[in-house]
Amino acid sequence: MFSIIPTVGSTSGPSLLSLVLQEVIEPEEGMTEDVSSSDVDWNAVMNAIIQVESQGNPRAVNGNQVGAMQITPICVKECNIILEGRKAKKRYTLNDRYSVEKSKEMFLLIQSHHNPDNNVEYAIRSWNGGPKYSKRGTQRYYERVMSEMK
Repeated sequence: MFSIIPTVGSTSGPSLLSLVLQEVIEPEEGMTEDVSSSDVDWNAVMNAIIQVESQGNPRAVNGNQVGAMQITPICVKECNIILEGRKAKKRYTLNDRYSVEKSKEMFLLIQSHHNPDNNVEYAIRSWNGGPKYSKRGTQRYYERVMSEMK
């Protein structure tokens, strides 16, 4: 089992995930879902994914995958469905995929919804192979991302 990477710096105070989600999600009264706690340094994970996906190029295009994190239209749609379900007003556009900041927000939003345990291995493999990824099919990608994190 892969161990969770601790957040760099102080262990007190809000995590990167909570800070981003506070900006992305405008909670409405009655919302009870807690998506703010995380002991993972998601910056390290996202930066490694960016290097593997696009070598850091926010204008990278590969078919329908674009931007630094190579986000597909389906991923944008999924983010908007999650936001709608959380009664947030914010929505993403296809052009937002070219923004590194907004791409990272989408990654964190997807993780908060599909990866509540903040499992880094799941995050990496599912970014490449979808939520029902094949371990064998994502092995090379996983190794490349992990290598970038070292």
